[in-house]
Amino acid sequence: MTSTSRAELKAIAAGLRKSALLKGLNDRALNRLAHYALVRKLAKDAVVVTRGEKGVGFFVILEGHVQARKGGKALATLGPGDFFGELALFDNRPRSADVVALEPTTVVVLSRWEFWGFAQNQPEVLRTILQVMSRRLEQTGKVSAVP
Repeated sequence: MTSTSRAELKAIAAGLRKSALLKGLNDRALNRLAHYALVRKLAKDAVVVTRGEKGVGFFVILEGHVQARKGGKALATLGPGDFFGELALFDNRPRSADVVALEPTTVVVLSRWEFWGFAQNQPEVLRTILQVMSRRLEQTGKVSAVP
């Protein structure tokens, strides 16, 4: 953990609160999670994640927009409050898509180890991640919904 000021931690917690993934958490939990977060500021066209590289964590967008791409084809555009790279929390497999900043963007990065240390006491976060993963897999045609 790096030395982060109270103001920075408060700003990180406020940004994390905007995420559908974390909206159900109380202030104490969000503040605790903010201590583990690493903030990255990205320039327009910066590659955040490269398809095929090993993932060790996931990202929550605080400001700006990114685009997930596979083979040059746009898969999704994500903005503040959205998250990506969540498969890295569950599996050591390589990243499945490239993610590129469409404009100057600020993201929070949480490593697999830090996230699991936090999530073991916050099962609602895991439920939300699994719901989003399920929807994303359905949208990409990797699974089909059964009525």
